[in-house]
Amino acid sequence: MNESKLIGVVGLGKMGLGMANTLVRAGFAVRGLDLSPEACQVARANGIDVAEDLSELLSGASLVVLSLPNSKNVLALVEGDQGLAKLAGKNTLVVDTTTGDPKLTQQIAEILSKAGMRYIDAPVSGGPRGAASGQLTMFIGGDADDVQQAEPVLAALGTKRFHVGHVTAGQIAKLVNNLLVASHLLTASEAFKMAASAGVAVEQLIDAVNAGSGRSGVTLYNYPSRIMNEAFDSGFTMGLMRKDVSLAVDLIKQSGLQLPISSKVGDIWKASAATLSDGEDFNRIVTLEDTAH
Repeated sequence: MNESKLIGVVGLGKMGLGMANTLVRAGFAVRGLDLSPEACQVARANGIDVAEDLSELLSGASLVVLSLPNSKNVLALVEGDQGLAKLAGKNTLVVDTTTGDPKLTQQIAEILSKAGMRYIDAPVSGGPRGAASGQLTMFIGGDADDVQQAEPVLAALGTKRFHVGHVTAGQIAKLVNNLLVASHLLTASEAFKMAASAGVAVEQLIDAVNAGSGRSGVTLYNYPSRIMNEAFDSGFTMGLMRKDVSLAVDLIKQSGLQLPISSKVGDIWKASAATLSDGEDFNRIVTLEDTAH
């Protein structure tokens, strides 16, 4: 194992495992860690070296990729006597691909900085398929020198990488992206329901919309590949999108803004929990009978 190129990956779910496999293909030595025995078993079956604990994961690793459900999980990993801030060596570079809370992200960055470590927030878009193929879109926040040092790893993971500013800028950019996706799913759904009630099916309409100014990522990709064929297999869940929309709404409130449309989008996604479980594909939001309530 080439220790000089050893990358630690914490979180071996669908996204983390896909990224770990991608890094191996790119020539990096990878050591993973996950609290779930099942996830560790799957990772080992994929040929990933899995550590027994965080100390073993960090041994020889100068860069650690995090892929966890939320910022609270990241904070729990970082804090404490057995946390990342205590166990990792100085100048260890942390690339956090978790989509999370900008305020907690700032707190995490400050804890690691005090420990002599460096931190980049780099939440991703593209789902498990993008992670497995190295074709993620990455929204990156952090010091320019740190981003430059992480570039070989970032380039292996994402074909589209955008350094949008300081630490937390990546999280903010990702929340903007997901708030737009969440909104577009609702407006496209209502527009297509309107057309259907007037006698024009989505199959007749989709190409025309996508050639016109009303198109969006939702009409270009989600509808043809996930919704119209009823596949609903993006790998991104209702629970995760509800979390991201809630974080976006919280950011709006923290900013003191009054944004009624975004607030209504937040209300609809929150209320959808009554009929669409967290584990359902997020595109199923278009199946809500009435998005007006």
